[in-house]
Amino acid sequence: MRKLGAFMIGGVMLVALAGPALAARDCGNTGAGFDRWLAKFKQQAVARGIPRRAVERALKGVTYHPYVIKLDRNQHSFKLSFDKFWRLRVNNALIRKGCRMMRKYGRVFDRIERRYGVPREVITAIWGLETGYGRNSGKMSVLRSLATLAYDCRRADFFRRELMSAIRIVARGDMSPRQLRGAWAGEIGQTQFLASKYLQYAVDFDGDGRRDLIHSVPDVLASTANFLRAHGWRAGQPYAPGTANYQVIKQWNRATVYQKTISKMASMLRKCR
Repeated sequence: MRKLGAFMIGGVMLVALAGPALAARDCGNTGAGFDRWLAKFKQQAVARGIPRRAVERALKGVTYHPYVIKLDRNQHSFKLSFDKFWRLRVNNALIRKGCRMMRKYGRVFDRIERRYGVPREVITAIWGLETGYGRNSGKMSVLRSLATLAYDCRRADFFRRELMSAIRIVARGDMSPRQLRGAWAGEIGQTQFLASKYLQYAVDFDGDGRRDLIHSVPDVLASTANFLRAHGWRAGQPYAPGTANYQVIKQWNRATVYQKTISKMASMLRKCR
């Protein structure tokens, strides 16, 4: 499939792929036509098999969000060297807290390692880098952000798929529209899943009948491990650069400095197991 270019969403480098030119047919660069577009999108969601009641519930009161567009236009890709990126994102406090979190959730990690084969230090490194162990997961309405970006002409196709996925999360009862809050570009939860990845890889690990990647630490950690296993993680094997498991880490984030940081941080966390 031909690549059209790369772009950043939060901490994740994403690649836009060739596909139907929905953006060229029905989009806008201001909020003027947003309400009309949203009404049509609701019809499309129902046509794709999402219950009308769930669609209306998810998108009720959703309005265009100019601030999201401003943030989208001011993104910066990872152009820092690894050393600079490491100093910017990792410090002794982050490592120490990671060690505490591995001890605190030791029994959960034991179960995760048995089921998925992914070591706790790798999951903890991702958890810490993405949101500071859940402290900075975002407070913006995911549905409003995704609807705004889905209407915007810049990457409409991609975000319309993500918006459909977010509505399905509501439809299957994992999260209510009010609960579904995250980063400005729609990343959800303590390890920042895109809505489509939430649908694919989120698991109910605390047994409450819901896949909650915002409030349930067991669900967050197990879902992250599930993603890595699904992408080929080899249990008991190393994860340093050049290994098969490092190739899996690349599936989490396409930025080289981010991949190296996960690997190095995990190796440091391993010492406190």
